[in-house]
Amino acid sequence: MSQIVLSLGFGLVTASILALGAVGFTLQFGVTNLFNLAFGENMTVAMFVAYLAMVSLHWNMWWAMLAGGVAGSVLSLALSRLIYLPFLRRGTSQFAMVMVTVAVSFIIKNVLQMFSNGTYYSYQLPPEPSIRFLGMVFDQRQLIIIGLAVVALLGLHLMFKYTRLGKAMRATSDNGPLARSVGIPTERIIAAVWLISGLLAGLAGVALAIDLGSFQSTTGGSYLMLIVAAAVFGSVGEPYGAMAGALVIGIISEVAANYNPQLKDVVAFAILVLVLLLRPNGLRGGRVLMRAEVAV
Repeated sequence: MSQIVLSLGFGLVTASILALGAVGFTLQFGVTNLFNLAFGENMTVAMFVAYLAMVSLHWNMWWAMLAGGVAGSVLSLALSRLIYLPFLRRGTSQFAMVMVTVAVSFIIKNVLQMFSNGTYYSYQLPPEPSIRFLGMVFDQRQLIIIGLAVVALLGLHLMFKYTRLGKAMRATSDNGPLARSVGIPTERIIAAVWLISGLLAGLAGVALAIDLGSFQSTTGGSYLMLIVAAAVFGSVGEPYGAMAGALVIGIISEVAANYNPQLKDVVAFAILVLVLLLRPNGLRGGRVLMRAEVAV
């Protein structure tokens, strides 16, 4: 029983990282209708930017994480403006757009491999004393990761519910052409979505590197499938569903890893397969399938 309780603690940390990534991924899809499989490489770039901020600029870990988040935002917006948007304006099919994002993923991954030579990097953070809570064990960094996820997701909730930007995002997600027809500047809203989702990707990437202890050029891409599993569990395009999916998959996978580490990913994908078989539209019944219209 004590091992299971410990696993619950690890699961909360994993769920926090998953939630940041899954909400960013599903927000991006919900508004832009683009299933962006280069999202994981965005996370990896943020890991390297944070590493360089620590090594070259001697920033502390949390300023470095912020730098990684900003790098994620900038890269996300740049990719959307320079690559994805020109394809969309030419009427590229949705399946072809997925292939474009796969190509972008491979390009970024190979550029990172070229400069890093496949080396593993570590932030080389000093050990911290353990903090016990209800039988679970955390260190200060893990608690900050959980707190960061809670604050970020609460901030998104407040934005969606109470701000003009959040309401405009929801309107653009529901019906882009109708939103434009009533005066909502959908291009600027979509740009804001790319910035916010890129920020979440960057924060998730650096938090993942902290949690794992080391990373390389393929780390973010490898983690992407867990993010997709959490997003699909909660219905792609539904941020609140993505939060629930991250919590379920994060905790269950860590509990399974308590029995055998190899089961961690197996259980996550087994959950994904079951959801697709039993409830294809996800937990909240959202838009797993792509819509016919693309808001540009």
